[in-house]
Amino acid sequence: MEMWLPFARARLAVVLLGPRLAGAMVERTRAETFVVEADDPAAALRAELDARGLAPRTVALGLARASVTVKPIELPPVGGALSDMVRFELERHLPFPADDAPFAFLPLPAAGEGEPRAAGATRVLIAATDRRVVDTALRLAQDARLKPVSVTVAAHDLLALVRAPRGQRVVWAHVTGDTADLLLVEGGRLVLSRSVPFADDRELSDEIARSLGPARWRGCDAVWVSGDLTAPATALGRLGAPVTAPPWTERARRWLDGAEPEPRGARTLALAVAAGRGLRPLDLIPAPLRPRHLTRPQMATAAMLAVTVGLALAALLVPGLRDGRRLAALDRELARIEPDVRAVRAVLGDLERQRRLLATVDQIETTALRPLPVLRDLTDILPADAWLTTLALDPKGVELVGQAAAASTLIPLLENSPRFERVEFASPVTRGRDREQFRIRAVWEAGPAAAAPLPRPGAAPRVAPPRGAAAGEENGRPAAPAARRTAPPRPGGAPGP
Repeated sequence: MEMWLPFARARLAVVLLGPRLAGAMVERTRAETFVVEADDPAAALRAELDARGLAPRTVALGLARASVTVKPIELPPVGGALSDMVRFELERHLPFPADDAPFAFLPLPAAGEGEPRAAGATRVLIAATDRRVVDTALRLAQDARLKPVSVTVAAHDLLALVRAPRGQRVVWAHVTGDTADLLLVEGGRLVLSRSVPFADDRELSDEIARSLGPARWRGCDAVWVSGDLTAPATALGRLGAPVTAPPWTERARRWLDGAEPEPRGARTLALAVAAGRGLRPLDLIPAPLRPRHLTRPQMATAAMLAVTVGLALAALLVPGLRDGRRLAALDRELARIEPDVRAVRAVLGDLERQRRLLATVDQIETTALRPLPVLRDLTDILPADAWLTTLALDPKGVELVGQAAAASTLIPLLENSPRFERVEFASPVTRGRDREQFRIRAVWEAGPAAAAPLPRPGAAPRVAPPRGAAAGEENGRPAAPAARRTAPPRPGGAPGP
């Protein structure tokens, strides 16, 4: 026997057919069916599952059609909840007490043929059974350590194995042993179901004809036959509709081909119960055990909520993703031009250094002292008998150190110059052999550059060399006047050539 591996979305179904149990374990592409018959069905079911290596946690339970009352009823036009109206009408249609009877119902199409319908009345298809039938099925699942998820009429779940044509009325006869389950389907929806004894196809044809009246049909478009009916159902042709096998779905066909051939009717019912999912029609499981399923309005609301959340997330994430792409593109562009940026920065640094250097040079040119114009003016101002041994210039003024025949005559001469003011002796005048040594300090009257006249060609200042050159002065007499570039004065005060 092939070993059953744990499947995703695998489902177990068990159909209670009197003393027998028909089981099916289905998955997307595989199916396995079995039949159990024993005095202790729960223990036998558990042993069968363990022997086959099956470990399901839940089970869908199917009831035989003969153990459930299924019929269409018409509700009067009275206001109130539809479920309360159905419960109120149950007692008139059930052969057992309706006080605690599990029931379910389906609305039926308003259109019908035959007897007229009362104005404002509502037709529904009810399914109800004795409480003990449902309790027996639930106890079987509990004893087999399984959690029930649904309790339905097994024949009703046959619709999960086919694609019913829309707009057609179909009678489906499914034979299980000596019983035939008749399903009347309109547009893919169950309208009526019956359980009748099966002896031959002639009696089956008569029962189908009798079933058209409660459904308010005058005829049908097709007749489907399945289950244990092996002989050709020639008598069903009297119904005036083609007799064929049901249009199984591709998945159902694979399941049926892989199932053991006998008993085919019971195994097909088990596969049908296992194939059903979601909201099953006419589910009789008690409300506390019923799994939570979303209704179509709830699913539509959830879908709208999901779309809204998705749009909100997209509105939040898409700009971020777009900005991320832009930032990545900018990063790549920056990485591409970064060498050029570094080169430009280096050039800017060099330009800044050059600018600072030029600014420094300009500042020096505008604020530095210019000695040549000062020497030229002193040459014009000082008399011919005056000699300078030291000339010191600073931003505040000028200091003159030298010799003259009369040092006091130099003060007014320097005061009259437009370049100097506050001319005074910086130290007492000392008398030499024939000359006076002086140290005069003067303050700039205006900036030296502003007051400096243009130089005259051929003019040369009479200035002695620096102190270092005059180190040979002795006894108050200057050294040889080599710095003046003229000969010593001749007698009579005239300068030498």
